[in-house]
This record gives sequence, C-alpha cells and structure tokens, in this order.
Amino acid sequence: MTSNAELDATAAPSGHDHVPVLLVEDDDGDALLVEELLREVDAPVVVKRARSLGQATTLVSQAACVLLDLGLPDSQGLQGLKQLLGLEPQVAVVLTGQASEHLGEQAVRAGAQDYLVKGEVAGPMLHRVIRYAVERRRAEQAQRELRVAQVLAEENSRLERGLLPSPLLADGRLSVSARGHAGGQQHLLGGDFYDVVEAADGWVHALIGDVCGRGPAEAALGVCLRVAWRTLVLAGRPADEILATLNQLLEHERQDDTMFATLCMVSVAPDRGTGWVRMAGHLPPLLVARGGVRELQTPTSPPLGLGQVRHWPGTQVRLDGSWSVLLYTDGLIEGRIGRGSERLGSEGLMELIRQALLTGPPADGNGEAAAGAPVDGQLLDRVIGHVRDLNGGDLVDDLAILALGFSPGR
Repeated sequence: MTSNAELDATAAPSGHDHVPVLLVEDDDGDALLVEELLREVDAPVVVKRARSLGQATTLVSQAACVLLDLGLPDSQGLQGLKQLLGLEPQVAVVLTGQASEHLGEQAVRAGAQDYLVKGEVAGPMLHRVIRYAVERRRAEQAQRELRVAQVLAEENSRLERGLLPSPLLADGRLSVSARGHAGGQQHLLGGDFYDVVEAADGWVHALIGDVCGRGPAEAALGVCLRVAWRTLVLAGRPADEILATLNQLLEHERQDDTMFATLCMVSVAPDRGTGWVRMAGHLPPLLVARGGVRELQTPTSPPLGLGQVRHWPGTQVRLDGSWSVLLYTDGLIEGRIGRGSERLGSEGLMELIRQALLTGPPADGNGEAAAGAPVDGQLLDRVIGHVRDLNGGDLVDDLAILALGFSPGR
C-alpha cells in the first residue's frame, strides 16, 4: 500500500523558477528512470508522482506539465488524457508509451503536446520536451485569451456605438457635444446612453439614461432602450407614450427584475425658445445661459422598471437667446472631493461649469465670458478633468454628459 508521502519525488530542489511536473506512472522502474534522467541534466523541475489516474486527478491542478503513461491500472489509451484535460484544460500533457506512430498522431490531435516512446528518451531530450510542452501550452493559452479579448473588444465597440450615437439634426443653429467614459480602472462597459433627434415637425428631443449596474447585459439593455426611443421619436409619438413604451420594453428585455433605468428627456420647440423636461428617477438637467448655470427642476417619476407608472408629467421651461442644456448621469457628480467622504454633487458640478466658462475663450470681441455661447466638447473635457482631479483619479462609476446648444446667430 502506498502512502501519500510516497507519491512525491523531487528531481531538483524546489524553487519559484522550477516547473511542477506530475508523473503518472504505475511502474516503479519507469518512474525511477524518469527521475534519474531529469536529475542527471539538473533539470529545474519538481516532480510529483501519481500511480493511477485517480490519484492524478487530485494532483493535476498543481502541475504545469503531466507525463502520462498510456497504460495505467484504471485508464487505457487516450481516456486519461481526455479526463485530465477536462479537469485542467491549461495543463501541458506529454504521453508516454510504446512505439506507435499512429498513436502519437492520435495523442496530439486529442490535445497532448507530445508523445514519448519509453526506452528511447535521454535526459536532455526529456527536459527539452517538458520545457517546450509548457511553453507551447502557454502560447496557446495566450492566443486564446487574445482572441477572447479581441472578440470582447469588438462586441464592446458595437455596444458603445449603440450607446453613443451620432445626433440627427437639421437645424444649423443647434450644436451637440457629448462625452462618455467607463468608470474604474477595469473600464468595464456600462449602461449610460444618450441621443439627440430632430423630428419632422421641428421639435428636437434629447435623451440621457443610465441602466443600473455595469457589464454587457446593462449595455445591451441601454442600446435597446436608446434605439427604441429614437424610433418612437422619429415616428412622431408623444413623449408620454414614448416613456411608457420604454418602460414596458425594459420590463420585457431585462435579465432580472432588479434591473432598472433612469431617464431624462428634454424636448425643445421649433421656435427654440421653449422646451419641456421629463424625468424618470434621473438628475435634473442644467441650463447654461447668460444668466449663469441653473438646474431645470421638474417633478420626477420613478425610474423605468420600478413601479407601474404610465404617466410622466413634464415641466415647460423658458429658453432665451443663446443657451445650452446639459444632461448628465450620476457618475459625474458622485466622485469624492479630496480625501474625505464628501461628494461633488450637483452644486459642485455647477460651480465647476461656471469656472470653466470663465476661464474659457470669450464669446465675442468685447471680452465677455462665454456663458451664453453653446457649450462645446473642450469645455466638457475641462469639466470632466476637474472632476477627476478632485476625485484623485479615475471615477468609480460610468459617466455620460450631453450638451445641446442653440445660437440664433449661427
């Protein structure tokens, strides 16, 4: 009877740069020969021995390379190879057995890195086979991970294009600037989305939304809601019906009942002097005009997916002269201020925008501050940069900010 301690046989002193090898061999003589061959060439490996496939299954997770005998008491042929690779797909397996060119080809096709014929292997060759097997398996794994990363990047790119579309505008007096950034150091895809569409009747509608959570599922749901919103706007449906339909769509498309989305919708009349603001659990937009920066307050309804709301009351707002309406998600104001727990908040954001306007280029030759000029991408970049500086680095949450501007002189 063999104890667990007798399964260990060290071919070289243990160390961080030594390759862990699992020798699966029931014959004591063959096992001793393998260990001696590796010891003769001072191979930087640490050998652990298993006498059966059953014992090997408990040790394979600790190995970078497995030397697997094809004839074991509880495994014959390629059965053991398939079982070990099923447990540890990343391990490099080298099969050992009798001379058989056909069997060697089968072994490689089945996932083995190499096939060695017993009695025909010298120490240098055995060491080289182990090293090459491990490196090939690492290279294969790296290629697989690279391919997965490429596919994921392509999918994320498609989702991002769906979340952050090009505006549809015919009125040359209008301008749109927008920014969207994934939060955190991992830069996972989020569910923030926005859109701007000018309908056939001259009304211009702007949307910003935030699906709770981060990841492909949230991003896909955000794309679904944005595309549905754009379709309904282009079809000329009233705002109440649009939001009610989006709420119904979210309930059908979400992966579980905990997913919800906040929305803010701004509709600007063809005269560009009035508009309507509707919110579903979202932050109020900001109006930037010559009078400064202020929130456009309106009654808010619950987010989409929470409750049975079918009516979203809006508030009419006055828009005089040149103006910009800024819609944003909460990731922009939830960053910390310094080392404490205090957050930026909407008041802090408005102050940053005021500072950015005052330090920006003048609106005209008289040197007036650009508070009445449409907000552009450079100003958004400055504001986001200040928010990050105050936070001491990348923001944890995703953020999106959309500026719809109007200049009657354009």
